[in-house]
Parts: sequence; C-alpha cells; structure tokens
Amino acid sequence: MTYSEDDRARAAAALYQYNIAQTGIDDRAVIGAELCDHSGRVWGGLWGRTELGLLFLDMFFLPEQLRGQSFGSQLLRTVEEEAIRRGCKKAVVETSSFQAPVFYMRHGFEEFGKVEFGIPGHARIFLRKDLL
Repeated sequence: MTYSEDDRARAAAALYQYNIAQTGIDDRAVIGAELCDHSGRVWGGLWGRTELGLLFLDMFFLPEQLRGQSFGSQLLRTVEEEAIRRGCKKAVVETSSFQAPVFYMRHGFEEFGKVEFGIPGHARIFLRKDLL
C-alpha cells in the first residue's frame, strides 16, 4: 500500500469543493492560539478550524511542566472567542481517555460518543459544546 501526501491533499481539496457545492458555503478557516515565551519560542498551543458554524479543535498541546497553570484555559478561551466572532455556535473535539477529556468537561464540553481502543480501558472520546 502506498501513501502520497500530494494525493491526499488533492482528495481533501476535491472533497471540500464537493461540500461547498452541497451547502453553498465556503467558510473554512484555520484558527489557533500559541503559547510563546519572551523570545518567541512556541511551547504549545491549540489549533483547529472553523467551518459551517462549527469550531473543530484538532490539536491541543502543552508540555507537562506548563500544565495546571491556566495556560490551557486561556488558549481555549481565546480560540472560542474568535470562533464566536466568526459565527460559530458549537465546538467539537475528539480526545483520548488518557489525554484531556476531564479538561474539556471542566470547560463545558459534554461527551456524545466513545470508541474503545484495542488497549483495555482506553477509548477515543468525542465531545461537544454550545458556544452561545
């Protein structure tokens, strides 16, 4: 089996064009916030996209030594506020049971699905939140 990043990108672009043809809406935009030190070094951040009135959170990372100091809450709040300015009414995220489901639930997300991993006791968790 082969995999080509170029072919994947072309397929993703074609799929997005199909979505635009079906909805009449072309509003996908990247969104994110990064945690930087005084020298400009990026230590972590939250990245995703907005589309069709939804905020999709794709990746959220903070190094262990920066967790529990409100940086994650600040990054999430910053991204959610921008998503609301863009007209988003809901947010969606998927995470692993050993990652951050409790963090998201503390910030108003609710679980709406779970798929068990091949690792006993762990799962992929799907969460959503009303932004307005």
